[in-house]
Amino acid sequence: MRIKFFVSLIIFILISFIQPVSAWDVKTTDELQTRMNEVGFRLLNANRIEQRFTFMAINRVYTRDFWTDVSSVNRIVWVKPVVIPYIDSDDELAAILSHSLAHGVDTYEGVLRGYVSILNYWVAPNKYDAKADKSAVDFMVNADYNPLALITIINKIGKQYRYDIFSNHTLVSRRMMLIYEYIYTKYPHVLVDNEYKDNLYYQNFLLTSRNNRMKLLEKIQTNSQKKIKYTY
Repeated sequence: MRIKFFVSLIIFILISFIQPVSAWDVKTTDELQTRMNEVGFRLLNANRIEQRFTFMAINRVYTRDFWTDVSSVNRIVWVKPVVIPYIDSDDELAAILSHSLAHGVDTYEGVLRGYVSILNYWVAPNKYDAKADKSAVDFMVNADYNPLALITIINKIGKQYRYDIFSNHTLVSRRMMLIYEYIYTKYPHVLVDNEYKDNLYYQNFLLTSRNNRMKLLEKIQTNSQKKIKYTY
């Protein structure tokens, strides 16, 4: 009887000291900065990116995106601390950093050592965002991050407008499908061994993209080379 009581007491004490571990434990700007350095330099090293970049968690008055940007002047990839509540894993942080790194690599090309290269984004943002999304997927896979996190973080943060006919930016629903198509065709193993199959935000993407994914499936089954016009 005493032995059972003693064992029960030990178990109770151990449970009392065990704290639940969240998927992402970053709460402050300082913690975000530390994690950005770790994830960011892992991306740089794994992808053999020889151009120099630094990472900074800082609020900026102006930004092309809600959460992140990269300076074409001093090659700083920065993230607004306001996005902390939206990020649930290092995968999603890697997604945010990878997209900006892709734009950042372009700032090393062109005249004046790439000083005016950012103008390309202003002239054709759709083209260069699509290019950056594909590069971000590549960067993440090479650094052993799950590229589906690029879809989940965009699904949580990206605004869904009514049209993109007169806009400089692709509708978020179409942008996510283009990322999904790229993963499907280049990294099919990610979808076979899908760690995100039970992810709430990925499941929502599957729900809202059902018709578009049927179009992709039809293209694959018919061996079509035509570009798919994904719907709203």
